[in-house]
Amino acid sequence: MELVKTKIPGLLIIKPSVFEDHRGYFFESYNKEAFKQEGLYPQFVQDNESRSMKGVLRGLHFQKPPHAQGKLVRVIKGAVLDVAVDLRKSSPTYGQWEAVELNEKNKWMYWVPEGFAHGFVTLEDNTVFFYKCTNVYNKESEGSILWNDPDLDIEWNFNQPTLSEKDQQAPLFRDFVSPFE
Repeated sequence: MELVKTKIPGLLIIKPSVFEDHRGYFFESYNKEAFKQEGLYPQFVQDNESRSMKGVLRGLHFQKPPHAQGKLVRVIKGAVLDVAVDLRKSSPTYGQWEAVELNEKNKWMYWVPEGFAHGFVTLEDNTVFFYKCTNVYNKESEGSILWNDPDLDIEWNFNQPTLSEKDQQAPLFRDFVSPFE
């Protein structure tokens, strides 16, 4: 398992060692010791899964403290462009984003720590997206930022995604007051 640092501190791309043969494949989708070697000690308490058709965009979502969530995300079937936006006020990369394609072929994962907004757009029909969370969902703590915010200028490479009503009405980043230090 290789943990690859991104330009944003704390945000990691995880490339598992995949063992394939005529029977199929095997890989570790989480290894506590590998995370520990990077100084990360997540305690996962909830798993989530979604299935979406091509062009569905979910995000940019986060939960405010004390219910903030770190997420270890991956694609089981299909493909997504996965995006994380740094919402930590004291971070030198505040307001910056990073994107990575996760798909069933590369089997990469993305570690999105607390203090980030997270979202993805599906690149294939019937994409199954899976993520482990460090905190349980709390409706009163949920927040979002508009997916196509002009100040963030995220390169989704998708012009007309299918969105939930909530995601269509998310606030702009310039109107956002970060609860994250």
